[in-house]
Amino acid sequence: MLYQLPNGKVIHLTVDQYLELTDLDIQHLIALDAGDHMVNPFSESAVNINTKEKYYDFDYVSLDDDEVQNYKSDDQPFDDIIDLSGPLDN
Repeated sequence: MLYQLPNGKVIHLTVDQYLELTDLDIQHLIALDAGDHMVNPFSESAVNINTKEKYYDFDYVSLDDDEVQNYKSDDQPFDDIIDLSGPLDN
């Protein structure tokens, strides 16, 4: 993640490093002149990335549908959790 120091420079931190960051650490980073000035405020932002997350909407499927009961595939999502091959108790 990117963290902006009070002097305007930006540094890269992990979440753990951010959570352990103290005021003395921030003063030390400023004294070391760490970080870079960002020209583009949207750099490394999700705005520039054109990928979409996969979304599975299971609310529209009824477990009584014949297509669901007869569906077989080696690459089913969550196939280690849900077993559609056996009888359903609903």
